[in-house]
Amino acid sequence: MSVNYASKYASKVDERFTTEALSHAAVNSDYEFIGVETVKVYSVPTVALNDYKTTGTNRYGDPGELDNEVQEMTLTKDRSFTFTIDKKSRDDTQMTIEAGKALNRQIAEVIIPEVDTYRFGKICAGAAFSLEKDVTKENAYESFLEVQEALDDLEAPQAGRICYCRPSYYKKIKLDDAFTKKGDMATQIAIKGLVGEIDGVPAVKVPSARMPEGVEFFITNPAATTAPNKLEDYTIHKNPPGISGWLVEGRIRYDAFVLNSKKKAIGVCKAATV
Repeated sequence: MSVNYASKYASKVDERFTTEALSHAAVNSDYEFIGVETVKVYSVPTVALNDYKTTGTNRYGDPGELDNEVQEMTLTKDRSFTFTIDKKSRDDTQMTIEAGKALNRQIAEVIIPEVDTYRFGKICAGAAFSLEKDVTKENAYESFLEVQEALDDLEAPQAGRICYCRPSYYKKIKLDDAFTKKGDMATQIAIKGLVGEIDGVPAVKVPSARMPEGVEFFITNPAATTAPNKLEDYTIHKNPPGISGWLVEGRIRYDAFVLNSKKKAIGVCKAATV
């Protein structure tokens, strides 16, 4: 790793802009992975109704054994990083290369975007409904309503829904007259602020790089996806053997799983042509 040396450095680092973690509201941590890397989730089906008979011995119908379904969730993501900061590098850059700040920068610019991207990908891949449509400023609101309609027909709960969208979709729906002039938020001028609402559903803009390819937006419920962080270990070693300076190491074990019985709470709108 090259280091830029100079006779005089500014006292502040020209930090890059970062976006905070956005996926937390879309997932839950209801399942405990402490001590294990695989968790089994059981779901119990129902049976069909019969016409009651007034004669015979099986008046309620022929009884069958109530079975169960098992979903195994096994952690697959085990990621790490490491870098060193030599004392010469720290001193000759007026201590702008500092281990603690460098670690925070690594988390903000590398760890958080990767976890968000992975979670969003898993959520969209596990969706029960997918709409393929080229979204324009003329049909952005209609597309949103189509996904909402599908989730309603699947009997997904309306409470707790949240929408994640690309900035380009956010722009299109704000330009869609069907929404800004006829929607139930007309008096509030479409979506308001960084995180607004579309027909009562909170809407979050996501950097395009974190969204799955071709996905314009998706609507989900945190109950549908569990996302354990089994291990987050970040360490700064000062003067470890063989290094005059600092050794920074980090490791994170995580994953995300869409629950089979709750995937009907997820609807995705994808571009028909990618």
